Amino acid sequence: MIRDRPVYVVDTNILVDYVDIIPSLDGQRIEPREPTVDLSKAHIVIPTAVIRELSSFKKEKSERGKAARVVLKRLRKLTEGKIHTVGQLYNLNAPIELGDQYISILPVHKNFKRALPFSPSEDDMDGQIILATLSVLFLQRGIPIDGTAESEAVNSFSPFSDQQTVLLTNDNGLAIRARERGIKTNRYGYKYPEPYTGRRDIVAPRELFAMFLEEKRVPREAFEQMMPEQAPLVDNEFIVMKIAEGSDYPSYYDPAFDPYFSNIGRYDYEEDAIVPLKYVSSFPVQPRNPGQAIYAEALMDPNFAAIICTGPAGCGKTFMATVYGYSACKNGDYIGVTVIPCESHSKIGALPGDLGEKMDPEIQPLKNALRNYLLISDSRLKKELETLRKYGADSKPKKGAESPDDDSCSGKRSIKAKLADRVDLIWENWFSSIPIENARGRDFAYELAVYDEFQDQTISQADTLIKRLGDDGKIIITGDIEQIHAPYLDRTNNGLVYASRLLYNNPMVAQVCFTDEEVVRHPLVKIVATRQKDANSQKEP
Repeated sequence: MIRDRPVYVVDTNILVDYVDIIPSLDGQRIEPREPTVDLSKAHIVIPTAVIRELSSFKKEKSERGKAARVVLKRLRKLTEGKIHTVGQLYNLNAPIELGDQYISILPVHKNFKRALPFSPSEDDMDGQIILATLSVLFLQRGIPIDGTAESEAVNSFSPFSDQQTVLLTNDNGLAIRARERGIKTNRYGYKYPEPYTGRRDIVAPRELFAMFLEEKRVPREAFEQMMPEQAPLVDNEFIVMKIAEGSDYPSYYDPAFDPYFSNIGRYDYEEDAIVPLKYVSSFPVQPRNPGQAIYAEALMDPNFAAIICTGPAGCGKTFMATVYGYSACKNGDYIGVTVIPCESHSKIGALPGDLGEKMDPEIQPLKNALRNYLLISDSRLKKELETLRKYGADSKPKKGAESPDDDSCSGKRSIKAKLADRVDLIWENWFSSIPIENARGRDFAYELAVYDEFQDQTISQADTLIKRLGDDGKIIITGDIEQIHAPYLDRTNNGLVYASRLLYNNPMVAQVCFTDEEVVRHPLVKIVATRQKDANSQKEP
């Protein structure tokens, strides 16, 4: 066997969670960042028990099943055409060479258990993986693996002494059983590259900031010259500028009074420059922070066919998409808005009623957005709400005080009931919603399609939905990778991250990411979002 490098026996759960341990022959591979174990020059050993377990997973309609199929397909391509003897295989003398890395498939000799004081059954996959690891250790010590080893050699086996072989597993039960039999174990994991955010918050030199305000553009060459430490600009990346503390802004600019966020620009590839926001002033609602200003600009820009918006709950992702859709339909930009809720727990078919009634629970967030928009945009409803807060629903104003008008809620239907009627009417005229299963085969031409909670989609589902875009249509993808509810999905393999990578650096796509500080729902929501992010960042890779 190969003795000039560390040997790692890999458990099934490692391959399922980190399929890129087995490289694809097409060269597509995500390089690990901060791996817990460096496998770049290792001899990776995969027991045949792991292959059996992967084969049992491959029929599952889940991310685990998909990962098992990917790993098995890659291993087959790697092993096809390799010629070796049976003896070479059982003695780890027929590895697959991949640069500085070796990979071996290891069957365990049928008589190997004779030399051991324990005998796991064929159905005990963890036991079979332990057997395979002990077989590697015996080979390293020169002890026979065909069951002929003397009991003295087996009994004198010293746990953890100068072992180059380590069992990689994230299964606590297997790790405990392995260590009781003298096998070193280690967890395995790595961090994937951080998702692309579509925005860059920078502390700009005063001269660069002044150039942007005065000349309404910053050429890429000037940006690179004044900020050489910055990464290359990406097409449609939004740049949020501020100057260092202690420095004075130009006398003609007051950051406290900048309703249209003049400090934010977008890198335009065709102009090869950072240019000011152009469309934010026409959005129906005044943005309240940089994230909302970027989102409003992306929504209103007719050159964008797709928008990906990520961020914590309460920052306005669904609200602004709904308001934009309603306004755009009234302006004749689209014939309607189709909403596809993407939450994993949806069981539409089990609910009573027709399709509209079945979908109603799923589209309540958008109806709630319409209700809130009407409360801030409809002058009569705003006046009625003020009257309600001032006098109550049943009380009468004091003598000489302003009286509620005839349209007040006193003695009549409540504001909530009136809002519900208005929202239902708007929804019936401009909006519709379909289950995600019904989106296949659809073509959203001349429509706005909103994919909400996209983090609960698998990569294959996300790929299907992205391709539904039709002529003169637009898709809005929203979600929060910190709020994943679907089984076998995590912050690295969900549809939202996939869409972000797939549509990266595309002139027809804008990507928007809200920060925790840009939550506008309630101060408590902002605190919760920050704590969730901090907790996730402290987890092991």
